[in-house]
Amino acid sequence: MGGCYSVYLIQERFFKCPRPALSILRSIRGRAASVEGTSSVSIDGAEKDVLSALSQIIDPDFGTDIVSCGFVKDLHVEEFLGEVSFRLELTTPACPIKDMFEQRANEVVAMLPWVKKVNVKMSAQPAKPVFAGQLPKGLQTISNIIAVSSCKGGVGKSTIAVNLAYTLAGMGAKVGIFDADVYGPSLPTMVSPENQLLEMNPETRTIIPTEYLGVKLISFGFAGQGRAIMRGPMVSGVIDQLLTTTEWGELDYLVIDMPPGTGDIQLTLCQVVPLTAAVIVTTPQKLAFIDVAKGVRMFSKLKVPCVAVVENMCHFDADGKRYYPFDSVQVVQQFGIPHLFDLPIRPNLSASGDSGMPEVVADPQGEVAKTFQDLGVCVVQQCAKIRQQVSTAVTYDKSIRAIRVKVPASDEEFLLHPATVRRNDRSAQSVDEWTGEQKLQYSDIPEDIEPEEIWPMGNYAVSITWPDGFSQIAPYDQLESIERLVDLPQPAVAV
Repeated sequence: MGGCYSVYLIQERFFKCPRPALSILRSIRGRAASVEGTSSVSIDGAEKDVLSALSQIIDPDFGTDIVSCGFVKDLHVEEFLGEVSFRLELTTPACPIKDMFEQRANEVVAMLPWVKKVNVKMSAQPAKPVFAGQLPKGLQTISNIIAVSSCKGGVGKSTIAVNLAYTLAGMGAKVGIFDADVYGPSLPTMVSPENQLLEMNPETRTIIPTEYLGVKLISFGFAGQGRAIMRGPMVSGVIDQLLTTTEWGELDYLVIDMPPGTGDIQLTLCQVVPLTAAVIVTTPQKLAFIDVAKGVRMFSKLKVPCVAVVENMCHFDADGKRYYPFDSVQVVQQFGIPHLFDLPIRPNLSASGDSGMPEVVADPQGEVAKTFQDLGVCVVQQCAKIRQQVSTAVTYDKSIRAIRVKVPASDEEFLLHPATVRRNDRSAQSVDEWTGEQKLQYSDIPEDIEPEEIWPMGNYAVSITWPDGFSQIAPYDQLESIERLVDLPQPAVAV
């Protein structure tokens, strides 16, 4: 009788290591046996064959094969029958190439000479925020937070935010929308949930979001008070409460419809919320570009990557021709944002914002929906890249006793001595806030000090825990300015 073997590939997240480690736990239930007329395949040979075949499939976002990415789970080999089954666990259910992964996995494994049947199951385990411990409870189970911003009123930002959210939901993701415009909330007009009022959980004192077509919704307009008439500090408090005390549950993407401007409200949102990325909305006119440029610079200072520009109302079709009444958008050229999506002047797109049903829901096969589909794919792919870059930006290489740094969006990698990083702490415990006097002395830090843990803090810094219990916040900008290691330390010899 044939043997039955199970292999579990587990991706270990351990920031002390320069790369994620893969461990393979083998559970052997039976012994290999030879059957007359059938060539026996050894367990190691069978496993290696399958994993080697699957390693030919490269994730285009990470640039790494799916075995090294840890996507392969529950590998199960029926040697006697020539059957192979396994599960591909992706990081988001909205992965735009999940069908390609499934098809390629079937093909490469089926090409093995001893394989007669392949069974591939697809699943998704969304990555949790890599710095969830520092977040308000309501945000700890949200994988990605996307800001849709324009800093200019009337360019169609809310239309883009809502249609993007429902596009992501249509791709299989769990999605929420937060309408951050307290002075003029748009969400109650653009969607029509059955329950138009927010409710509070009496036991936990948290807000229960309303829902429409499977997407969770929060807006001050659902609070029963219409538009707010209040001063800025009060508005910031309302936004903070609505956002952080809501029972969002597990979400793959939370889309924030940012209010116009770059003032207190916008800064509060960017500081309270760990934004994964931003989508910029504009129109071709110069007047819109001036305000949008301010928003791009704000996100740049706050280390929030702008992953796409949506140029709304840029052209229209008439008499069989396409007309562009304005000049092309300048944001892409001036700020180097790589992905540009243009939307036409369409009466039905504007009307959908007033009807309570997003255009991508009303006409999922239309031209507008296809543009939003492309935008959704871009957002999913860019968020995956950003998360990968952030999670591996700063690591400790124990073999050479050095901290490796590769700042997101940079191709340069450099090494820092742990003691040098610790001595350059600029917190109040190390430097007097009033006089600037250095309280932490050079001799206070031993040369052989090693970090215990390194965790990302948003897109701008890492938190480093040292053996004395001190937790240091090290911004990327500061790490780039510290004296670097030129002569590499000798690798540590295992005893």
